[in-house]
Amino acid sequence: MKKQKTGNNGFTLAELLIVVAVIGVLVAISMPVFAGYLEKSRETVDLADVRSAYSEVMMAVMTEDTENYSRTVKKLKQKRDDWNAYDPVTVSGITHSRSEGNTEHWIGIPVENGECTLSYIPGFGMKVIWSGAGGNDTPISFPYNDDLHGALDKTDILAELIKQNNTYFEIDSKCPKSDMLTKVNEEIRKEGSSSLLGTGTWAYIGSPKNASSRYLFWTSMDTNQVGAGKKIPVIVSRADGGFYISETTTAARKKDGKTYVAIADHIADFSSYTSGQKYDKLEDAYNAYQKLLADGTYPN
Repeated sequence: MKKQKTGNNGFTLAELLIVVAVIGVLVAISMPVFAGYLEKSRETVDLADVRSAYSEVMMAVMTEDTENYSRTVKKLKQKRDDWNAYDPVTVSGITHSRSEGNTEHWIGIPVENGECTLSYIPGFGMKVIWSGAGGNDTPISFPYNDDLHGALDKTDILAELIKQNNTYFEIDSKCPKSDMLTKVNEEIRKEGSSSLLGTGTWAYIGSPKNASSRYLFWTSMDTNQVGAGKKIPVIVSRADGGFYISETTTAARKKDGKTYVAIADHIADFSSYTSGQKYDKLEDAYNAYQKLLADGTYPN
């Protein structure tokens, strides 16, 4: 009597290797896709948290609760620096794309375990600041260069003023026509997003010869929109070092028949503008300036 063959001999080793290889390829293809979806879900959570904080700030604004004009979302969930799933991104009515870099209303990028601070500044609007440490725990540096006088120093303006025996000068960023302003703006553009002078209103004032008597005044506000005769907060930088938080009164000026609003009226004595706390770093002065705006000191 003959035995019947069942025909169930199993897989050969070659067939098993092929199956394993196919599975490996499928996994290799699917993992980046899965990781992308996972990162998108984290960024979605971060966006939801930031937008929730924005709602809280705006509620404080509507109820004039100045102590809560700022909110910070801590420990962001995303694992990759910057936005990867969304571009552009809209937060607090501000639409920002990765290619823009820092703007007046948007500073920095989101990073792993980082923070997002939303501050409402009366007369200016909302400012969104991303900070913290990246995935490799490398601190995210302050986005602006401390050298606020570099844009002026790199031009021939000071040398020409000294040659002409000028003892006092002013260069205001709102002046509609100025050869000196054009030269400074060219240097600011070269510095790109690293220069604070690319935002707000600023003015170089003082002595062309003595650094100890030369100053840079800066405010985040558009003085033409603020109007003349208004008190505004400013960061004052001495050319020989040091930053101060002070206050100026805007002034109407005319140039070639056109009116503009300068960051300050003509100044004879600078001592009152540098009588307060001295900050060695722009970052520290900038944070103090932002706090001043957020605490309701300048509600209008």
